[in-house]
Amino acid sequence: MGPVSTEIEIDAPREQIFAALLDLAARPSFTDHFLTDFHLTRIDPVGIGAGARFCVKGPLRKIWMDTTVVSTEPPFRILEEGEAGRGNRIRSHIVWELKETPGSLTCVRVSHWTEPAAVDRALEVLSGGSIWLGRGWRRALHRLRSNIESDQPAAERIAVAGGNRYATGIP
Repeated sequence: MGPVSTEIEIDAPREQIFAALLDLAARPSFTDHFLTDFHLTRIDPVGIGAGARFCVKGPLRKIWMDTTVVSTEPPFRILEEGEAGRGNRIRSHIVWELKETPGSLTCVRVSHWTEPAAVDRALEVLSGGSIWLGRGWRRALHRLRSNIESDQPAAERIAVAGGNRYATGIP
């Protein structure tokens, strides 16, 4: 399927947006309307190697997907790759691109595509996967813009279960 792409302009420095996108622990604050049950795959949720597993809610079915940050070009591009579906048979790619526009605006573009096997490709087509996934990413970008442009404190970040308990100051 795909690629499904959408973009939005955000009134914030590109570096600030890049840092927000690179931190997978903050990702549910703007994607939890269509990506649920978000779990981090390592204690450090920022940078290359950071990963997460989550459930993608669709109109007809839900599928599990994981993603890992495989490369970055600060503050221009983040590339994530992962697997999805039954037995992790479907390769998945997410690319975040940030471009400066006139004034103080930054254009944020997300592209998501999958490489399913024949059976999985038929399920994606029948379930209208690209339509609802495009809507989900559009709404996520609007929520990201609201989060970054508002003067309210950042949303609570998720953490790895059983992570470093001493980081909180409790022995």
